[in-house]
Amino acid sequence: MHDASWRDLPPPTPFYRWMVLLFVSLAMFGNYYIYDSLWPIVDLLREQRGFSYQQIGWLSTAYNVAALLVLLAGGYLIDRWGTKRAITLFALICLFAAVVTAWSPNFEMMLAGRFLLGLGAEPLIVAATTVLAKWFKGKELSFAFGINLSIARLGSTAADWSTGFASPLYANWQDPLWLATAVAGISVSAAILYWILERRAEGRYSLGVAENNEKLEFKGLYSFSASYWYVVALCVVFYATVFPFRSFAIDYFQQAHGLDREAAGILSSILPVSAIIATPLFGLWVDRIGKRALFMAAGSLVLLPLFLIVTYAPAGPLVGISIPFIGSAIVPLTLLLVITVLGIVFSLIPAVMWPSVAYIVDGRRLGSAYALMTFCQQIGWAIVPLTIGFLNDRFLAGPENIAGYTPGMWLYTALASLGLYFSYKLWRTEQGPTGHGLDSITSKSAG
Repeated sequence: MHDASWRDLPPPTPFYRWMVLLFVSLAMFGNYYIYDSLWPIVDLLREQRGFSYQQIGWLSTAYNVAALLVLLAGGYLIDRWGTKRAITLFALICLFAAVVTAWSPNFEMMLAGRFLLGLGAEPLIVAATTVLAKWFKGKELSFAFGINLSIARLGSTAADWSTGFASPLYANWQDPLWLATAVAGISVSAAILYWILERRAEGRYSLGVAENNEKLEFKGLYSFSASYWYVVALCVVFYATVFPFRSFAIDYFQQAHGLDREAAGILSSILPVSAIIATPLFGLWVDRIGKRALFMAAGSLVLLPLFLIVTYAPAGPLVGISIPFIGSAIVPLTLLLVITVLGIVFSLIPAVMWPSVAYIVDGRRLGSAYALMTFCQQIGWAIVPLTIGFLNDRFLAGPENIAGYTPGMWLYTALASLGLYFSYKLWRTEQGPTGHGLDSITSKSAG
């Protein structure tokens, strides 16, 4: 279509835009569910398939290795094929990955399935981001991103909740993975519906043009400021702490604290539930008052003792928690408090950290800055699950030897200490003459 005729077309209606958002977000919902569906069956894989903790760690790391390869490729395929084809293709890859993971009890096949999931899931997220930029730029873009992330994280939450609403499936390791495959089918269906919507919109509405996806380039890395690198370092150690902990959390709650699977799943779900609710609220708050570097340091300080409290503090009395329509559980008070606080930190730091990059890096290099930050994040996220698995195996962690989980908790604590160091260095740098205004810029002052 010629540029002039494209500009003469009316913009899409709000209803049309929100339908696009819904279907793209449902595609990501399935994406997140498949990834997290493995963690409630860690004990079953060990008991029924004889997997070691280190093999479980490899099932996590395989995803990250694939993600690293995808990030190196950048958005080339998305640019070449267009978002409607790309999202559908990547959703199909995720579906195939779910089938491979559930099909065979062979470890190598499951590893291949998780690798395939990384190849499909990460570019699907990039494609979804591109869709939102195209359909919502100049409209409700920030709100649309928030809704998209909330629906996607509901996938993680639903995987944790499946220990309750799908508890009969947990008699063996395979049936929960077949449930994840069914959810992947929903993801593909949503991607196809998005394809239909965009195909119908072409020639009827002016959709605009999404921002170009910058490929990850390593030249000129030294021109990024110290503040940027402190944020990247915090990102690496923060996600290398929280995500691997989530991977092993349900099994840890079962083995070390005696919770049943449903209670462990409900307790673990507090993390993504907190993020769904609190992340946009923290973002709005920090936009109003600034103090971004200070909040990152405060969140890192709160994170520091949590894993040692879980390990050494008395369990405390049993208390009841209930999630409407999902289920209820009786859990130790100490665990509940620690996971709740961890959920708050899991909401606060990302809500402040990712937007801060936009204040530190020139807008022309923002895509490369985010790509590099995500690339580094994946490296840390890939290494730690393997290390935790090795430590759990090396120290014979299990219900008969709860102390075997302690070295892993110390590793999380060491990473949290590094996070506190990097966030403190960021805060000190931002107080000096080379600061970028992270603590002073607010939505009012920027306006």
